[in-house]
Amino acid sequence: MPPSPPDLSSFSAILQLPFGGFGLRFADEQLTELRFLPPEAPAVPPGTPHARRVTEQICAWLAAPDTAVNVLPTEHGTPFQRAVWKAIRAIPCGQTRTYGELARLVGGSPRAVGQACGANPFPLLTPCHRVVSRQGLGGFANATDGYLLAAKRWLLQNEGAI
Repeated sequence: MPPSPPDLSSFSAILQLPFGGFGLRFADEQLTELRFLPPEAPAVPPGTPHARRVTEQICAWLAAPDTAVNVLPTEHGTPFQRAVWKAIRAIPCGQTRTYGELARLVGGSPRAVGQACGANPFPLLTPCHRVVSRQGLGGFANATDGYLLAAKRWLLQNEGAI
């Protein structure tokens, strides 16, 4: 069961994308979170020039997944999570890696890699959708079905990975 959605009023912008809602949260012009939202989340136009630039880059990336997104959010997390996220950002567009492959690369277990993916505060910028189970898609954002897994499938199809 997917996590309950957050208070939608806390987002600086909510995009309606082909796979559902996508929220962007800022604090003092600093991107603090990107989050997949249910398809019924209402669109909210970006309220600041910085939020507008980030949403434009995300939309450009979705139209052409090999487009660079020049957004540098401040990452928090444990050293292990940051190592996993760095390894994920190195996965080329249109390719996937398994949880086990990443675990061997960063020195952890597949389950720990999955937990780091679930804690990723910047999906798309740190493309956890490119991390799959050896038996198939696996889960996504701590969900194994519903709109989150549909988003993962759409993103991988859009990149030509599946």
